[in-house]
Amino acid sequence: MSLDAVLARIDADLPQATDRLMELLRIPSISTDPAYKGDCEKAADWLVADLQSLGFTAGKRATPGHPMVVAHGGSGDGAAPHLLFYGHYDVQPVDPLELWTRDPFDPAIEKTPAGEVIRGRGSADDKGQLMTFVEACRAFIAEHGELPCRITVLFEGEEESGSPSLTPFMEANADELKADIALICDTGMYDPETPAIVTMLRGLLGEEITVRGPDKDLHSGYYGGLAMNPARVLARIIADLHDDTGRITVPDFYDGVPELSDTLRAQWDQLGFDAEAFLGSVGLNLPAGEQDRSPLEQVWARPTCEVNGIWSGYTGKGFKTVLPSEAHAKISFRLVGTQDPHKIRENFRAFVEARVPADCTVTFQAHGASPASQMSISDPAFEKARQALSPEWPNDAAYIGGGGSIPIAGHFKQILGMDSLLIGFGLDDDQIHSPNEKYNMASFHKGMRSWARVLDALSRG
Repeated sequence: MSLDAVLARIDADLPQATDRLMELLRIPSISTDPAYKGDCEKAADWLVADLQSLGFTAGKRATPGHPMVVAHGGSGDGAAPHLLFYGHYDVQPVDPLELWTRDPFDPAIEKTPAGEVIRGRGSADDKGQLMTFVEACRAFIAEHGELPCRITVLFEGEEESGSPSLTPFMEANADELKADIALICDTGMYDPETPAIVTMLRGLLGEEITVRGPDKDLHSGYYGGLAMNPARVLARIIADLHDDTGRITVPDFYDGVPELSDTLRAQWDQLGFDAEAFLGSVGLNLPAGEQDRSPLEQVWARPTCEVNGIWSGYTGKGFKTVLPSEAHAKISFRLVGTQDPHKIRENFRAFVEARVPADCTVTFQAHGASPASQMSISDPAFEKARQALSPEWPNDAAYIGGGGSIPIAGHFKQILGMDSLLIGFGLDDDQIHSPNEKYNMASFHKGMRSWARVLDALSRG
């Protein structure tokens, strides 16, 4: 199959591809709000119809929540691999609506100093991203009458609301969904000129703590100094979580944390990450993680412990001199390598309990526990994809880490037994989950071309 013809077709059909994306963006498929259940169904139907128009055998599959879209296309003959492509059609709520410069579901192309962007909810997360792949498939079919390899598509409608139906669906349909490797588009570039393949994602563990002392709020003049203050207990616990070098002090916390390979370390050094500029954009300048680790290691390859919320006593206007009866905190851990979230939860709770005095009590509420995902770049598909991406952009593609968590990559490994190529074309300033979400036209156009190059490279076996 001629790749040049496919790339030329993508260029020629860009206006029509943009129109199709705009049509999908107009569907307010907000998964977390029951009022939009019908719109989620409509988005799934739209995708089924579009994939069927390309020759895929596609259908909408019911779940206890919003439906899955599953499609199969291409031939299984020859040495070409079977690929599973994943994306999600649901979007985040739009609140606060007053901060949008236009109707979130009336997308439009806007000119900005950095070039043209597609403005609208879901443009980057994840409708624009998934359509780059669909359009690459469309171009292959238009030019050659077929796909370059066997492709299964899985689009879900609950990613933005915790994916409650995804794991049961994958377990029930594992034989149908298994492939040689998964492709995930819900990620981004290193910068506007450097494409990336994310090879490691941090896991996530959440814990909510409540320390209780007296049976009611107390007058600080009568009881202060004599009675134990739960806020003081909690403050000590939080202060003890890190030492002076930034290391986390929970026992055995670093079990399973791998060292960065020399290959990845050298590649990351070449990226020229500017920590001062990164922190300066949010009004900071000093890295606060482990002092013996580089800034990129701190963001991508090292585990973290962070306080996400803390409250106690009187927090209204003015002043109220109370000794509070309770103190609360929400604490999350980002995990790497083979760290065991359940063992860390057990050790963290023991760490906290050891610091609670005899006349106070502590209770915990768990908020999720997912391990990290790390891809094996020894699989030849990774280097084929990296080399295929590079000619489309000013800089060569890089293997990078992801500071956040994308549980689907772990599900593919645990349930379907395959690694994932995480390739997307979003940018840090796309404002996903926020007002005025956008997707650069360059990301959309060159994303289609990039997927065509990757499909061509992988299909050559």
